[in-house]
Order: sequence, then C-alpha cells, then structure tokens
Amino acid sequence: MKSFAPFVLAGCLTAAAGAAHADEADFLRSFQGSFTGKGTVKVTTEAPTVNVSCRFSSDATSNSLSLDGTCRGLVVVTRAISADLKSSGTKYTGTYVGSRTGPAQLSGRRSGNAINLGIRWAKEVNGDRTAQMTVEKNGEDGMRLTVIDVDPKTGERVMTSRIDLRRT
Repeated sequence: MKSFAPFVLAGCLTAAAGAAHADEADFLRSFQGSFTGKGTVKVTTEAPTVNVSCRFSSDATSNSLSLDGTCRGLVVVTRAISADLKSSGTKYTGTYVGSRTGPAQLSGRRSGNAINLGIRWAKEVNGDRTAQMTVEKNGEDGMRLTVIDVDPKTGERVMTSRIDLRRT
C-alpha cells in the first residue's frame, strides 16, 4: 500500500495543475472582445490629470492576452496603447506600449480577478524605471487598467492612469 501512495499523490498533483491551467484559460478568455470606456491619465506624477476616452480590442487565448487600443484626451491628443501578455500558470510576462519612453517590460502574477504586473520602462519615468500595472476583471463585462508610480519628491504612490472599460 505504501508504494501506491506516491502514484496517487502524483495523480492528484497532475489533476490540480490541469484544473489550475483550465481556470487560467477561462480567466484570460473572459477578456475577449471590444471595450470602450473612460478614465484619467497623468503624464508624470506631478502633471495635471487628463480625462480620456478609450477604445480597446482584446484577443485572448488559453495562455495569452493582447490588448490593442487608443485613448483620446483634450479632444486633439490621441495615443495608441497596447499590452501583450503570456501566461505560464498564474505567472505573466509581456510588453506594454503607451509610454513616450518606448516599449516597457511586464512581469507579475494573477491574484483573484487581477493580473498584478511590475513595469520596467525603457527609460526613466518619474525618477526611475519601475511602476506597477493592474489589469483587473471588473464584473462580467468590465475591465480596469491601472498604473501606479512613485512620486520621486515625496515617495508617495500616485495613480498615473486608471481606465474603466465595458464590453461593447
């Protein structure tokens, strides 16, 4: 009976890993579709807040999420924004394009309904090259994108963007 126990344990672990992958695949696929919404953006931690209107299309597979969109603020300013993420279980890596510094690297983990990512900017932003991004499932048809950075003068965490989107 003792020699059978490792096989039962291995089978349980394999089944649990398969279930975890299925959960992650379902989570990612829940972001599939077209989204529109509004939010706020600050170019730097000290800059004034700008209201934006955004449109995104999202392509999701069992192990990837691609967000591609534009945000418009002050009537005449438009910026293309995209993020491409790959998952390995609950770990995520990828790239973000939207900052004036160039493509940024993303890495992090999923926790509940949110993918929490560290950003590594291509060049310094707000005195360093790091910030945090959250891609959060918000209800059945919603998504929230948030970026938090640290003000180099005060050391305070500042929300530099928050965009709330609904599936269209």
